[in-house]
Amino acid sequence: MAVNISVWPGSSSFFPGDTVFGYYDYDFDFQTDADATAKWCAQRLGYPIQEVELQPNHFYMAFEEAVTEFGNQVNMYSARDSFMNVLGSSTSLNLTNRVVSANFNGVLHLSKEYGSLVDTGGSLTLYTGSINVQSGRAVYDITDTSRVYFETGSVANDAITVKRFFHDNPPAVARYFDPYLGSGTNTQLMLNSFGWGNYSPGVSFMMLPMYADVLRFQAIELNDMIRKSSYGFEFSKNRLRIWPVPTMDFTIFFHYHLNSERDNPLRTPSGSISDLSNIPYSNMSYENINDIGRQWIRKYALALSKEMLGQVRGKYSSVPIPNSEITLNGADLLSQAQTEKDALLTELKEMLDSFSRQSQLERKDAESTSLQSQMIKIPLKIYTA
Repeated sequence: MAVNISVWPGSSSFFPGDTVFGYYDYDFDFQTDADATAKWCAQRLGYPIQEVELQPNHFYMAFEEAVTEFGNQVNMYSARDSFMNVLGSSTSLNLTNRVVSANFNGVLHLSKEYGSLVDTGGSLTLYTGSINVQSGRAVYDITDTSRVYFETGSVANDAITVKRFFHDNPPAVARYFDPYLGSGTNTQLMLNSFGWGNYSPGVSFMMLPMYADVLRFQAIELNDMIRKSSYGFEFSKNRLRIWPVPTMDFTIFFHYHLNSERDNPLRTPSGSISDLSNIPYSNMSYENINDIGRQWIRKYALALSKEMLGQVRGKYSSVPIPNSEITLNGADLLSQAQTEKDALLTELKEMLDSFSRQSQLERKDAESTSLQSQMIKIPLKIYTA
């Protein structure tokens, strides 16, 4: 029984809707190249000397897949280079064909977590609490809600981490610039009247080196530690002990974190870039792809066409003719197509890898080293008096 197999008619005319997904159907350059690529692939497959058992839509589908594969590979390598720079940013961005500036975004995310633990900034909110200190009483329980106040949360319902108690000696600098010492007495008294007593006029230390100020600070602090009953505290679990024993009522303030916020790993809001799956890259516009990319696309479309033709000819391995039959080369076409696809993908990946930020920096470093080596060999001029 003879089998009627549709073959390439020799020409085609592309219209939007002829591809499977329609990603590029309304791109004028794609419309123009679709028919040219179909004709080129058919002729590379032997037409018109040999019939090609494919229809125009098969070539259009191969062309669309080749463009998509090229864009996917480029976007994937771009995402790899830019991931740390866009981590946590909004997914509403469109990074396709955009320059992503190098920054410290990913490093800052990590450093903020360390900063939160050592009180140098960070992503955690530092809340304020206070304890009403009673004269003659040195030990306090921070769970005592009648005496302890929290800006938010409570020890009864929320675990907290106290970061700092404000119960210290007056800073040494406040006494280093004593208003009754030095030659700037009158000036210092005037500053005191405006509430600037802790600021020193320049005449007090104009000719003194900086280490002299540091030594004086240390002397004041060491004097307080040895000769005076220094301010201090001891905090264990929920128990706070302060010394010296207070002789009047006053308030001690403290900073704390809520452990529920500290232990929450979701720092960024929903809709933020978290991994490769939601980095906002989209299909490229075919019109923006240069000749280097378009040549790769044509070759990949040819390999895909070979694969489809191999599958067709593999199903009809032989075609009857009068008094005989023709054996088709489906297996050979499938093998060639797979080899060509693998080679093209390897070539593209190697090329993209050579354009990565790391590779470009290494190339620049090698160029700089070579240039420096050449400059060393240039003879210097000899000057005579």
